[in-house]
Amino acid sequence: MTNTGDLALATRGLRKSYGSHVALAGLDLSVPRGTVYGFLGPNGAGKTTTMRLLTGLIHPDAGSIELLGLPFGRGDRHRLYDVGALIESPSFYPFLSARQNLRELATNGAPVGAGRIEELLELTGLRDRAKDAVSTYSLGMKQRLGIAAALLSDPTLLLLDEPANGLDPAGIVAMRETLRHLAAIGKTVFVSSHLLAEVQQMADVVGIIAAGRLVREGLMQELLNAEGIVRVRVGLDEVAGAAAALAALTASGGVTSSTAEPGWISVRVRPDQSGEVNRVLAGAGIWATALETGNDLEMLFLELTGGAQAAGGEGTFFGMAGSRADPGAPGTTGTTGTGAAA
Repeated sequence: MTNTGDLALATRGLRKSYGSHVALAGLDLSVPRGTVYGFLGPNGAGKTTTMRLLTGLIHPDAGSIELLGLPFGRGDRHRLYDVGALIESPSFYPFLSARQNLRELATNGAPVGAGRIEELLELTGLRDRAKDAVSTYSLGMKQRLGIAAALLSDPTLLLLDEPANGLDPAGIVAMRETLRHLAAIGKTVFVSSHLLAEVQQMADVVGIIAAGRLVREGLMQELLNAEGIVRVRVGLDEVAGAAAALAALTASGGVTSSTAEPGWISVRVRPDQSGEVNRVLAGAGIWATALETGNDLEMLFLELTGGAQAAGGEGTFFGMAGSRADPGAPGTTGTTGTGAAA
């Protein structure tokens, strides 16, 4: 993923600070065209700051951004006509209806085709409430309206910050199917989310950041297949001995103990080697009280971010089936975008 011509979005050396707080410390992202890209990181890692930089809401201290193969910087907001965005909490005129809000947004961005608003109201399951004031909407309904607004100009690139916020399980499943459909027809979807199991099912490519830096990026299946992990729990007084015994099974640095979950040790080996893990421990006179195998995204995330915890509506959603800000980031007002209004 080094050829920028194949990328819908790229950042190189992206830096941003708020006073003494460093939000991004040289972020490099490579987002291939026509994919769903899962953008992951613990709270405060820099995800929302990144999303705001990508839409021109704030400007970087250093580094570069490319959107759809062209540089993006100050004075390039017209480039956002091809970008739809939902950053933080959706904001609308509360006493206007969903339909009226979308009409207002349509006057401020890229041209919107006839019938597009009705199509999106149907797509997001809001048609029956389209005449009601947005002030009467639940959080999940406002989130659906925010995604409708992001799709208003039929963008090539879609940037979504926690799009499942406020949605019930059925709504999350339908959202996943819709975002997969958008990627299948050639659009690129960049999704920041705390729902790791959902991202694992939805994303083609994943990027994980911690402390403002990229710690891992690649095709989902390749990362999971390459990063098999076995987690084992032993007595607190046996952790050091167990880690030393297990070190022989893996490369240097392949055994880590969890500070968030005392007694748990992660061993970077293939899941089918779990029996070998048990054998080595037994040979050292240590008996495991629990053992987990697998190569799921949550285990990889916890491994790469040092055990940081990830957090984990209404009716049908999309008809095809609180926001979180970075510490130190000023102004957490919600933003919903379509084209240059992003």
